[in-house]
Amino acid sequence: MATFLYKMGRFAFRRRPFVALAWVALLVLAGVGAASASTATSSSFSIPGTEAQKAFDLLDERFPGAAADGATARVVFKAPEGERMTDAGHREEVEKVVGGLKSGAGADQIASVVDPYAGKALSRDGTTAYAQVSYKVSGMELTEAAREALVEAGDEARDAGLTVEIGGDALQAVPETGSGEIIGVAIAAIVLVITFGSLIAAGLPLLTALIGVGIGISTITALANVLDLGSTTSTLAMMIGLAVGIDYALFIVSRYRAELAGGREPEDAAGRAVGTAGSAVVFAGLTVVIALVGLAVVNIPMLTKMGFAAAGTVVIAVLIALTLVPALLGFAGRKVFGRKARKRQGEVAAAGAGKPNMGTRWARFVLRRPVAVLVTAVVGLGIVAVPAASLEMGLPDDGSQPVSTTQRKAYDLLSDGFGPGFNGPLMLVVDVKGAEEPKDALAKVTDTVKGMDGVAATVPGPLNKAGDTSVVTVVPKDRPSSEGTEELVRSIRDAGTDLTSDTGAEVLVTGSTAMNIDFSQKMNDALLPYLALVVGLAFLLLMVVFRSVLVPLKAALGFLLSVVAALGAVVAVFQWGWLASVFGVEQTGPVMSMMPIFMVGVVFGLAMDYEVFLVTRMREAYVHGERPGQAIVTGFQHGARVVTAAAVIMMAVFAGFIGSSESMVKMIGFGLAIAVLFDAFVVRMAIVPAVLALLGKKAWWLPRGLDKVLPNVDVEGEQLRKELDDDGAGGDASGERELVRA
Repeated sequence: MATFLYKMGRFAFRRRPFVALAWVALLVLAGVGAASASTATSSSFSIPGTEAQKAFDLLDERFPGAAADGATARVVFKAPEGERMTDAGHREEVEKVVGGLKSGAGADQIASVVDPYAGKALSRDGTTAYAQVSYKVSGMELTEAAREALVEAGDEARDAGLTVEIGGDALQAVPETGSGEIIGVAIAAIVLVITFGSLIAAGLPLLTALIGVGIGISTITALANVLDLGSTTSTLAMMIGLAVGIDYALFIVSRYRAELAGGREPEDAAGRAVGTAGSAVVFAGLTVVIALVGLAVVNIPMLTKMGFAAAGTVVIAVLIALTLVPALLGFAGRKVFGRKARKRQGEVAAAGAGKPNMGTRWARFVLRRPVAVLVTAVVGLGIVAVPAASLEMGLPDDGSQPVSTTQRKAYDLLSDGFGPGFNGPLMLVVDVKGAEEPKDALAKVTDTVKGMDGVAATVPGPLNKAGDTSVVTVVPKDRPSSEGTEELVRSIRDAGTDLTSDTGAEVLVTGSTAMNIDFSQKMNDALLPYLALVVGLAFLLLMVVFRSVLVPLKAALGFLLSVVAALGAVVAVFQWGWLASVFGVEQTGPVMSMMPIFMVGVVFGLAMDYEVFLVTRMREAYVHGERPGQAIVTGFQHGARVVTAAAVIMMAVFAGFIGSSESMVKMIGFGLAIAVLFDAFVVRMAIVPAVLALLGKKAWWLPRGLDKVLPNVDVEGEQLRKELDDDGAGGDASGERELVRA
């Protein structure tokens, strides 16, 4: 591995114009594809294998067009205190709004507008009414004219004294890259400048990461409609791609500088940097890819596509680190050092003879007090993880929007006027194909459900043309995300078995509320199998890398600590509301259903990055004959500063997404940023050296049978050094050229 990557690094260094132009050409090609692609729509949402999805598919089959995925909106009207919506003046204003929507801007995208008075959409007390607007296209496909017409529809009615708010997914827009993400990149740039002391060295990781993200995001945009990729897919790909792209390039550039400082010629230094640090990049990238691609085991198409798209950006980041970074280093040469550094000679020797760096001092401190450090770190993470025991999950709806938004205000008006369950009605798809008396069976189903606790109202619909299917709308007494509504769904499904045996009718519960419940359950059921798959595969991979059993085991256990602690922090902020104002959380509520399994996947991959980069240096020192304790110090001496910089950069990139107006993106950004903080600075910087210090030589133990079976990938570059030394490469560049030609 190291030898092959050494050759690749030197080739990219020598052929730098060709390599750089090839990547620029790819960026241009992807950009042209993105620019010529049609506007992306929201990704279709399906949950294969669930009752809600089965009912939805049956509804689509028996009522063609009824399950259309066009956007919807509710324009909600509230009369002033002491007045009613049935008053002539108010009725006139509402009819003006309805008429304006039907004939105004964007009317060509509207399928129908239901007048509140014609559709009987009035509350019992007459103070609240709503107009239902159905569109022919999804919210992502709505033109700005249509969206503005909807937003401005109630302006005249407001002037007349009515309260007018708008809910529904028609106002949904593609999340935009805001100032938060830009600030995150700016912080990354500052950290790189401080780390390297050179603008050129700091600029290389940023430039290559942006090129990689540009290629990845443009490709996703170009294929969005073909592969049915939603807007969140590109946001996740950008988040992960920026973080790992900067980090991987950072490690290559850092190793290149170290090789130059050790007296290597630039071309040889680039080859050695890619051969050693590049090996760690490959395996670190593989762990991230395994974690992201592994999301496919959940069997939710949307999540699978998100995982594969993000994994694609990671692969691009790895390839750029191995090829474009050494090519750009060829252009930079020794300018990766600042002017003062270039004037100094023997930088490495001088550093070694001077005051020990912070990494060395910290490693020696841990070696003196391994038990105290280990206990403090584990207990600290355990305390932070306590809120995770109170985790409540759900999917966001308008009720989770900030209270200042019109969607949330419309949600609250409907809840007050029509009851809490009105915002999340259940749909009972009743298949009476096997019933002897379809109408009687439908009536029996309706009466049974109507008598259940938790049901506010039932509205039976007509049979379809074939006379074999009907839809019964059930309005719960409780709000959509409540435990009461979840219990009602379970009760209806339990009663469905008896109803089928009594009437021959099959009853299936669906609707957005039931879909959310099934989604959360499926995520819970998939968590342990997913965790076993990802951790198992990564364990095998790390065993190959470190040629040890205990080091990968320690890495996996440390990851579990950091991810549970990160979940605890997410619960404390987004569910309990602790420090909510600090992070811009306007509305607390259940944690997004996909958050635990998503964090397990992404955080595990990123956590293994630091494990590979830091412990590989220790393994390298141990293989070269150092004692276990000294190998830990050496690993921190060379790797702690760079790993710290990489972690701060990754945290800055993720934290930049906390400023997003999209609640899901905000939560993911916070969760990943806090997880990196815990994993890099508590687990990898404290728990890892403490455990390795306690284990001593046993840390690197590998059974003989496994030693023979496992391939030797030479991550530490031992075979590479032997080949270079055999060819007289230590000081003669001609020997190295012969190796490259081989």
